[in-house]
Amino acid sequence: MDYIPILYSTLVVVVTLAIAFIVGTIIPGFERKYIHARIQQRVGPSIFSLGLMAPIKFYFKENIKPNSTVPGLYKALPAICFIVILLILLVLLPQFYVFGMFASIIAVIGLLKVEEICYVLMGSLSKSVMSLPMPFPDLAKGGAHLNSQRSFIEDLSSKRAFRLIAFGSFPLYLSLFVPVSTVGSVYLKDIVNYQAIHGPILFTPAGVLGFIVFLIGFMVLINEYPFAILKTKADVIEGPYMEYASKFRGLVYLTKGFLIVVLATLFSVLFVGLPPYLLSWKILINIVIAFIFPVIIGILSAFSPIFTNRQFYPTIIGTSLLGVLAIVLGLL
Repeated sequence: MDYIPILYSTLVVVVTLAIAFIVGTIIPGFERKYIHARIQQRVGPSIFSLGLMAPIKFYFKENIKPNSTVPGLYKALPAICFIVILLILLVLLPQFYVFGMFASIIAVIGLLKVEEICYVLMGSLSKSVMSLPMPFPDLAKGGAHLNSQRSFIEDLSSKRAFRLIAFGSFPLYLSLFVPVSTVGSVYLKDIVNYQAIHGPILFTPAGVLGFIVFLIGFMVLINEYPFAILKTKADVIEGPYMEYASKFRGLVYLTKGFLIVVLATLFSVLFVGLPPYLLSWKILINIVIAFIFPVIIGILSAFSPIFTNRQFYPTIIGTSLLGVLAIVLGLL
């Protein structure tokens, strides 16, 4: 009967998503314990401490009510981020390739942009510091500054988040068009089928440059050193996440590990031609790639300072130009 294949495909999709989620809870602790801790010559935390135990701990903590102009939307933003990342993973699954433009590079870029915009809203909608309304400059007697604009510390993080959207994410999006220029199609199905015949795009000159550009864009998108401009000391380290507590902060922790898995899966689809297919042993390659990226990024970030604007912008511009070169090579 017709509903039996549908139920079977649904079960395969659900199990695949569950595996990706489980891997996402392991990766943050894996990176901290086996990369950062080894480099710093210390024992490090448990492999499950960051991705699993921390969210569980936060879930049982008391929630706070930050001062926000739109409190409902502000509280919903972590969930929106998680749902958007989940949709990106669905787009990458072979079962969804029949949905045309939904399973394309255009859809992936659109969803990633929504995820980025959430960080801008997180910063701009919060009007408090540690759950208290604390505008500056101080309006106490003797402390008022004439003709000065009142603002909040969270506004700084929203401006940096916008900077990431406007400039920082360019390398990642340019790298996504390297397979498009090579194959001549924006559809994920065509990109996967091309590599099944001609081999992985990763092993071509355009693919090598595309990998470098993708790696830089990857680090920017997950806000890792040296591109960690989204969270700074001025924001009490946590940037737009600062006013999230309890289950909302736990969801933020889960989302970061899940995002790493999804971006690694995106790379394996576009540059290796291996979508996450549960019924094939090749899904193990997807999992291995999901661990390789944190290893590379962990090593780079462990020896990197935080870039200032003077280093950030030239690096992004140079990497973007490298991405353009990769696209041109793909056309040849």
